[in-house]
Amino acid sequence: MATVVRDHVDLDDASTARAALVRHTSARATTHALRAGGLAAALGVLVLAALLSLAVGAKPIPLSVVWDALWHFDGSYDHTVILGLRGPRTVLGVTVGAALGLAGALMQVLVRNPIADPGLLGVNMGATTAVVAAIYLFGLTGIDAYVWFSFAGAALTALLVYFLGTRGRTSATPVRLALAGTAVSAVLLGLTNGVILFHDFVFQEIRFWQVGSLAGRDLAIFGTVAPFLAVGALIALALGWSLNALALGEDLAAALGARIGRIRLWTAIAIVLLCGAATAATGPIAFVGLAVPHAARLLTGPDQRWLLPFSAVFGAILLVLSDTLGRVVLPNGELEVGIITALVGAPVFIVLVRRARLVQP
Repeated sequence: MATVVRDHVDLDDASTARAALVRHTSARATTHALRAGGLAAALGVLVLAALLSLAVGAKPIPLSVVWDALWHFDGSYDHTVILGLRGPRTVLGVTVGAALGLAGALMQVLVRNPIADPGLLGVNMGATTAVVAAIYLFGLTGIDAYVWFSFAGAALTALLVYFLGTRGRTSATPVRLALAGTAVSAVLLGLTNGVILFHDFVFQEIRFWQVGSLAGRDLAIFGTVAPFLAVGALIALALGWSLNALALGEDLAAALGARIGRIRLWTAIAIVLLCGAATAATGPIAFVGLAVPHAARLLTGPDQRWLLPFSAVFGAILLVLSDTLGRVVLPNGELEVGIITALVGAPVFIVLVRRARLVQP
């Protein structure tokens, strides 16, 4: 009799376990479906934002004309404005915004700091220093002339920061990388300001690039930075599972088979490619990489496999809408997108901080 009772209990336990597994699987499927639907909706918003960017400017153009220009270009003035002027800055806004959103999410995981910014590795300051050097030493003018210097400066500075952060008996840690980035950025800032203050022609040339802008950029600049942005995005999206393991802590991540040093190295490479190329094309743009990942975490939680694509799409939306707003906010002229992202991003970030506890990356 005891055997019969025990077998009956075992069957009940097995049934309960199967029911729990079914519920867990169903809940995961529902969660993935909701996130996929949210990502599709965000992509739809991005398409609308891009169309709005093509339509809005000094001369408003109806969306029907925009749609006609995209599929049946006839060489008219409106069609030329749409594809020749607004089209390139819209394409650049989408790609640079996505890159900054991705770079921000990666940086916050790399240094395990929810308020980290892509510039923390010295990328922005390295790019700015290289541009100042190119203008001062070689007399270069125009973004086409010094885009390569900007990218090279960003990459070399990030490599220097990583080298300094890995010196000593211990491997690179989030704190050491952050401290190295802050120290290197401070030194470069002093050198850059010294050159700008004593040479007016350098100041006049760099002041428009340094504020961050999409105006005046053409598809040639996009073609220059696009390969780096594409490779950086692919690396970033491929790091999703590894970054989830890293967020659990080094000991547990190592127990799961994750190679901590390799993950950090590839993450740093992705940040340099994304943020370096974006900064080279448009100048340093603030708050996109800082605020966007927190908005994405409200929908995805800390799961990097979903956080990274959401951050890319949200970053693109924010930058395109900010650029569009900058064209109409003044009665005459326009505000550069770097100013708009600071004015819009700072209050949004403050609201996120006050209304919801920041989710640790």
